[in-house]
Amino acid sequence: MNWIAINSEEEVAKISQSAEYAIIYKHSPRCMTSLMAYRQLKMDVNAASNVETPIYIVDVISNRRESLAIADAFRVQHQSPQILVVKDGKCLYDASHEDVSLHDTMKHLN
Repeated sequence: MNWIAINSEEEVAKISQSAEYAIIYKHSPRCMTSLMAYRQLKMDVNAASNVETPIYIVDVISNRRESLAIADAFRVQHQSPQILVVKDGKCLYDASHEDVSLHDTMKHLN
């Protein structure tokens, strides 16, 4: 599974307008909790054979505007680490910090 980096507000708008499910992971390379969550999430994604939903990642430090655009577009509080399941411009699931889990995230698809 390839992670898709979000590098522009236009990409956020495109995801928001999509009728398909998407997973967005917001990550801070300066935060130990975020690093641990990212490491676990990467291992879980690599081990899972059934993840067909695109997984987007945004670095909340380097791409602050995009991170805030995600919070605004999907009406969630900006946090990091944070994982969202989105579809049709709505956030269907939002978890942050120690609650970031691929297993729990996958329950909100379909």
